[in-house]
This record gives sequence, C-alpha cells and structure tokens, in this order.
Amino acid sequence: MSDQDLQGQTQDRNKAWGGVFTERTDKRVEQFTESISFDKRLYDVDIRGSLAHARMLCDVGVLLPEEYIKIERGLLEIKSEIESGQFEFLIEFEDIHMHIERALICKVGDVGRKLHTGRSRNDQVVTDLRLWVCGEIDAVDFGLVELQRAFVGRCESDIDVILPAYTHTRRAQPVLAPHVWLAYCEKFERDRERLRDCKKRVKSLGLGAAALAGTSIPIDRSKTAEYLGFESVAANSLDVSSDRDFVLEAAFCLVQIAIHTSTLAEEWILWSTSEFNFLKLPQAFCTGSSIMPQKVNPDVLELIRGKTARVIGNLQALIVLTKGLPLAYNRDLQEDKQPIFDSFDTIKSILTVAAPLVSGVELNREWISGQLDYGYLDATTLMEFLISSGVPQRTAHGIVGKLVRIAIDANVPLSKLSLQQFRSVYDAIGEDVYKILGVKSAVAAMKSYGSTAPEQVNTQIKKWKQKLSPVK
Repeated sequence: MSDQDLQGQTQDRNKAWGGVFTERTDKRVEQFTESISFDKRLYDVDIRGSLAHARMLCDVGVLLPEEYIKIERGLLEIKSEIESGQFEFLIEFEDIHMHIERALICKVGDVGRKLHTGRSRNDQVVTDLRLWVCGEIDAVDFGLVELQRAFVGRCESDIDVILPAYTHTRRAQPVLAPHVWLAYCEKFERDRERLRDCKKRVKSLGLGAAALAGTSIPIDRSKTAEYLGFESVAANSLDVSSDRDFVLEAAFCLVQIAIHTSTLAEEWILWSTSEFNFLKLPQAFCTGSSIMPQKVNPDVLELIRGKTARVIGNLQALIVLTKGLPLAYNRDLQEDKQPIFDSFDTIKSILTVAAPLVSGVELNREWISGQLDYGYLDATTLMEFLISSGVPQRTAHGIVGKLVRIAIDANVPLSKLSLQQFRSVYDAIGEDVYKILGVKSAVAAMKSYGSTAPEQVNTQIKKWKQKLSPVK
C-alpha cells in the first residue's frame, strides 16, 4: 500500500463514521456529498443545541461539571471564531455538525468526544433545522407587522379617497381606500396566524431520538426541551429523523405570504400605469430604461411578483423530495435545506422593500375622483334601494340592468337619468332615488359589518391601530 493510500485511509478513519472503512473517500464524492457550503449558516443553532445537550448530559451524570464547563467554553469560542471569520470550513468535514465537533475536540481533547453521547447527526440536524425555522418565523412575523403598520399608517390620510373596486378586472362597486388597505392587513394577519400555528409544531424536540431507535444512555429529553424553549418532546424516535412536515408546512406558509405580496404587486403595477393612473410609485423604488429616457419602471413590484415563483417552486421541490422516502433518515433529506433557506431569505427580502414602498406611494386623488362616474359603481346600491322598497332581488336586478343600458346609450351616469327615464322601466321609482346615487352615497349606504361604510372602516382602523401598537 502506498504512502498516499495510507494517508487517505487515515483521513477516512478520522471521519466521524470512518472506523469500518478500508478505502479512502473519493474526492469527487466528498465534493458531491458536502453540505457545509450551505448549512454553515446553522452554526449558531447547532451550538445552541449542543450546549443544551451537554447541559442535560451533565444533569444526568454522563458529563462531570468540569467537563461540561470545558465543552461550554469550547463551543462559545468556536462560535466567536465563526462570527469573526477566523474559522476554516473544509469540504472533507462534510457539514456544520462535524466541523464544530472536530474543532471542539481540537480545543478540549477527549472531553469533546463525549458531546455526541446519546444523539446522532440524524436527530441533531433536525433539531438544528427546527431551531433555525423558529427564528426565521419570528423574523418574517416582524416583517409582516411592519407591512401591516405601513398600510394602517395610510388609512387616516386616505379616508376621503374613494376607489373603484373590481371583479373580473371590471369596475364593480365603490370602496374607501382604507378599506382596500385593511383588506391586505387581513391577508397578512392570516399569514401571521399560520406561522404561529406552524411554530407550535416546529417546537417539538427530536434531540435524543438518536439515529432512529432512541438510546440506552439515561438521558432526559424533557430537560433538553426546556433548555431550548421547545414546547413538547417528540414521542416516536423513528418518526423524528424522517419528519420534515414542519419544513413543508413552513414552506407553504411562505408561499401564501408570497402570493399575497404578489397580488399587491400586480394590482399596483396596473394602478401605476398611464391607463389606470391611480397612484405614483416612489422613484426610489423604481428603475429606468437604458434606451428609453422617459421610463420609470416598477421593477421592485415586478420582482416581488417574480420571486413568488421561486418560493412556490421551493415548496414543490420539498414535496417531491419527501414524497417517496421510507423510514427513517435518508441522505436525500440533506436537500431540504437550500429550498427552505431560499424561501425564508426571499420572503424577508420582499418584506424589507414592501413596507417602505407602501408608505411612499402617492394616490392621484384628483384623477381618481374624476373617473368615478365611469363604470356605474352605484348600480348595486340602486338595486338594493329597490329591494328595500319591496321589489324582489331578481326583479330589481333586471330593472337596474335596463336602467344601466339606458344610461350607457345616453353616455351618462345613473344619477343623470331623468325621473321619467327611471319610471319608463319601473313606474314606482320616486325622486328619493337621487339620494342614493353617486359613489359617495353608494359608500355611505352600506350598513353590514365589515363593509366599506365609513363608520365600519373607522372602527376597523381603530382596531388595527390598537392591535399593531408596540407592546410597552
């Protein structure tokens, strides 16, 4: 056997799993199987998990107090070295777990070899990922709150603006602008609720399940859960290392957030066109054209819409990744990290630009007001006026449809029809019909809870301001 072969064999035997191997690992395999290039970002949660595990091992007598102190000191030194850029990452040590364990053994000797007692990389990696997802959920929730505050912050100044609301991209009924802003608040609140609910299932401790069958070491998993702030301890060791439900659930929550921000982006891209001209985007959130000097392009909104495709694709990748795996751990699951990392990164970047963009938008009030007579936005209110006088809904619908046709042919709004024209379709209509026509009257006529009625909207604004006010 050559010196090179002996050296390679020694290197493999120095790997955490190398004792049984008699052949060196091909360098191409090391390159292909490494995950340190992307999972090194888990260093903080890996060290947190190891500190909690070591503390528990000390509690149950597996580690002596002085051994625990050495391990704690060593792990904190490693964390400091990583954060200061002094730590060297090498692909031959595969992942963040082995990098930290190797560095710890170099610092504290054989005591460091005791840290892995009662755990496996299988339960270690899932614990790291759960800790990381919990932190990222908190970061996304913060971004959603800031976006909600941006919308609520516009409400009082925009309370006098009436906008046409649409179905099928056709003008439907008039609504107050704050009613639109609060519609997005409701969407993002559901996103926050989903994240909170998801987090309950994320905060289930798998550490101590070891490879898949548990361990004969007398560990105390409930203590580890307490030290890490987990709410429960996973009850089945076989399930622990194979479970990525929490990753898929978090990925779906992020997809829903992306869809909501994409809806906003699409709407405001349309509203900022010359054809709509409802709003002016802040130039700091637009870009220009390299050839057309007049262009002010909504690139930020377009990228919000475009990045949604990536977040959706990441969920699809995770679903396909996990759909055919047998129990328990399979190396396929190494591929779960990049999609979920990217989804969280993408959503956080979207939320970073969305909130200031919302605050900086300027409504073209005069233009909007001048266009409200188009589209017969008060037609439904007229129908409900007839219903309130005893006309059956379907009959009232037909009457108003005929009146709208008369108005279209005359190229006038409903409020400009003569009483004679109204009575040519329904002779019981009186002059009081003019009190409910026009967009302001149509908005004011609303009564139902959650409607665009001014008193309803003002109530909702107060509710949201109270809900989103910082806790003192």
